[in-house]
Formats: sequence, C-alpha cells, structure tokens
Amino acid sequence: MLRFTLMFSLAILLSSADDSSADDKKEPKDELVQSTNSITLHGKEIHYRSTAGTIVVRDDNEKPKAEFFFIAYEKIDADEKANKNKKTSESTPNTRPLTFTFNGGPGSSSVWLHMGLAGPKRVPLADDASFPKPPYGTVPNESCLLDVTDLVFIDPVSTGYSDPVEGQDKKQFHGYNEDIQSVGQFIHLYLNRYDRWNSPLYLMGESYGTTRAAGLAGHLMDRYRIGLNGIVLVSMVLDFQTLLFRQDNELPDAVFLPTYTATAWYHKQLPDELQNRELPELLDEVREFVSDTYVPALFKGASLPENERVALIDQLAKYTGLSREFIARTNLRPHAARFMTELMRDEGVTVGRFDSRYRGVNRDGVSETNDYDPSGAAMFPAYTAAINQHLREDLGVDRDDPYEVLTGKVHPWNYDRFTNRYVSSTETLRDAMVKNPAMKVLVANGYYDLATPFAASEYTIDHLNLPPAYRDNILMTYYEGGHMMYVHGPSLKKLEADLEEFYRTTNGLTESGE
Repeated sequence: MLRFTLMFSLAILLSSADDSSADDKKEPKDELVQSTNSITLHGKEIHYRSTAGTIVVRDDNEKPKAEFFFIAYEKIDADEKANKNKKTSESTPNTRPLTFTFNGGPGSSSVWLHMGLAGPKRVPLADDASFPKPPYGTVPNESCLLDVTDLVFIDPVSTGYSDPVEGQDKKQFHGYNEDIQSVGQFIHLYLNRYDRWNSPLYLMGESYGTTRAAGLAGHLMDRYRIGLNGIVLVSMVLDFQTLLFRQDNELPDAVFLPTYTATAWYHKQLPDELQNRELPELLDEVREFVSDTYVPALFKGASLPENERVALIDQLAKYTGLSREFIARTNLRPHAARFMTELMRDEGVTVGRFDSRYRGVNRDGVSETNDYDPSGAAMFPAYTAAINQHLREDLGVDRDDPYEVLTGKVHPWNYDRFTNRYVSSTETLRDAMVKNPAMKVLVANGYYDLATPFAASEYTIDHLNLPPAYRDNILMTYYEGGHMMYVHGPSLKKLEADLEEFYRTTNGLTESGE
C-alpha cells in the first residue's frame, strides 16, 4: 500500500512537471534576431542594425493577446557594427528620426513599402511596365531612407508573421478601431523597449495604410499623448466616398476622370491635339473641366438640357479615349471597372487597376470588368519572392509557415463605427493637425493609379476644413507611376528626393537629421 501511494504521488509530481513544461512552451515570448550590415547611399556608406521578429503585446491584465512581427533598421556607427551589435558610447540612434511604416489592404503586410521604397533591398521592375520574368531577385536600394530616418516596418495582426496568440479572438484586431488600437499599442511598446521617446516620430502608410495612419495620428495623441513630426501618405484614401461607385454617389465619377485621361494619354488613345501635350498641363485642363462643367452637369441629372448632354459626351470622349457611343450608354458615367476594359477593347487589351500602365487580356472581348488586375499579376510574385528571400538570407528569420503578403484572413473587417455613412478618417487627421501644429503631411500621388486616384486625394485635402494657417502643412507630390509609384525608376528617385527634403525640414534636428 505504501509503495502504491509513493508511486501515485510521484506520478502526480511528474504529471504536474509535464503540465508546467507544456504551459511554458505555450506562453508566447519575444523572438527577435539581430544582424548588422551596410549600404551605400549618395556615395556614403551607412552601417545599420536589423532587428526582425515578434513582440508580444498584452491586454490590461498582462495576458498575451498577439505576437506582432516587425522588421526594424537602425543606423549605427562603424565601431558599433564591429562590436557585434553592442551600442557604443558614441552611438545615439535613439535621437534619430524614426518612421513606423505599414501598408494597407486591409490584409496587407508591409512588404510593398519595405521592398519597394524605403528598405535597404528593393525589387527591380522594368520602367516600361513590362512583366518581369522569374526568378526575380533584389538589388541594393539606393533610394533607401536610412540616411534620414530609422525604419520600423509593421505587419498588422494576421499579416506577415503577426498572429493572435492561441485562444485569442482574431476579431479584436480586424476592424477600423481595433486595428488602430493594436498598432498604436505596438508603437507605444516599441518606443519603450528601444528607448526612442526622444526621436522625431513619423508614420508612413500606403493605401488603406493611409486610413490607418490618419486614425493613428489621433489615437497616439489622445491615448498616449504622442506627438508626431510628420505623416507620409502614399496613394491616399481617407474618405471612401471618393472611391465607391454607386447610383447615389457621383463623386467617384468626377475624381476618377483625370486618371482616365492620364491612362489614355500613356497608351496613346487620345486625339492628337491632346496626345501631344505635356501630361501635367493636360491634367490641369481636365481638372478645370471636371469642376466647371462635369460636376455641374452631373448635379443636374435628368434635367440636363439635351444640347449640354451632347456637348458633354463629346468632351468626355475626348478626355477619356472612349467612344461617344460608349459614353452615352453609360449615361455619362464610365465607371473605373468599365474604363479599364473598354479603353483598348479593340486591341484585345485591358489596363491595370493598381497601375494602369500595365496591360492584360480577358478571357473574351465582351467582359464589362477585368478578369484580373494586370499590375497586381506583374508585382505580387516578385515581391513575395523578395521578402521571403530577404527574411532568410539577410535577416536570419527562417520559418516554415507562410509569410502572409496579402491575405483575406482579416475579413470581414469591422466598420461598425461608420454605420450608415462612408468610412472616413478625415476628421481624425484634421483634429490631430490642429492639436499639433508642428506636424506636417506629405501626400504622394501616382498619375496612373486607378485604385486611389490623385484627384480623390486633392478633393479630400481640399475638404478637410483646415484653418488657412494649417493648409501649408500639407504637401502634395505627383509621380508618373501608379499606386506603387516607386516601381517606376524615375518616380522612385523623385519620391526619394521629396521624402528626404520632407524629413530634413520637419525633424527639428540638424540639417543631416543626426
């Protein structure tokens, strides 16, 4: 009996030890890997530290709720690089500008801005919008922003390698408010962990990432009292009313029209008198037509006189490259999806949504919409290969689970805050700008972007209702590319120059940003 009791007690102890060990294994922990490298920018060698991996974010009760994956690049001095990542007394990266960077979707990782614009490696694509051939590869990014700012690329929960911890409901991260709160918590945690409270701080977002950035500007100020030096909005969408074609919403018909003109001009589908013009000059004329003629005509609706209707059809056909008959059949409203398939239908060609310079083909010649986005088909595989190779070869992150480049796992996305109205973060941005008059905003627009057209950005900025003294805090820039304008070499160089000037004039430090 005694022997049985001893064996039973021992079994309980061993079982408890095993359970404890299992619990320890389940408890998520930060998993980070660091390395050092260098890149030559503007003839000067820049040494930097890379940090890649996950940080565990917790709820108010210190219970783990998500593992945020990020990749950070921090400029260091040569002595620090030689000393195997240990900070030297001369190194003061905690006072350099710091930019938190993310893309959109919702459901996109940060790969596009990382491997296309700001990081030390980039994906080389042809400037003529021809399709790349696999294998794709990467090249050193001579337009990397490390000479003016340290960089943190954030993958929101369910993108990249970021995930809720086991047992946590993913819905708490998948929505407008939920996303801003979780990304804001990560940013606050990062500033604590890496001692960056004295750094000039920036956000850089692309596409839905601009919606997130505007929301974060307000959330960081209100929740954590964090003031930003600047926000970079690449291919901006802050007001969804500008994008959603509906019977009761004619705003997109107006703001997409200049991009139709730019696209038709690029593909040489305009009349000779327009085709021979410089694009910026031509677009100024189209903007004037939209505000002075097209919008008033749409406002009149069925009461538009027939002679004005006929004249308007002629002008729309001239500015879009579409036939008069097609314009008439669309009731003066050639929605974007129709435009992409109709512009060069006679040639059996469709144009891209993210970048209308790219061409594709549909299954047949009578489709009303694209079977696929040619620009996405050209870019997605190259960027997927690039980030996976970079993670393993350069950063030391070697995992078998997929890096979620662009995923639908975040849907349905919760927009309950905007019930019965269009999604918009414009008021949040305006509020943040008024509370922090030092904060500047740069809006980067691609002429060939049929996802978030440049005239939609202009409309949104013009309707922020900012006091006159604050309007100069917003800089609008334009590039001969699409949604990811940086895939076009000359646009990348121009955007780099615009960004470097933006950082140097807003960081509050010396001219070099040190």
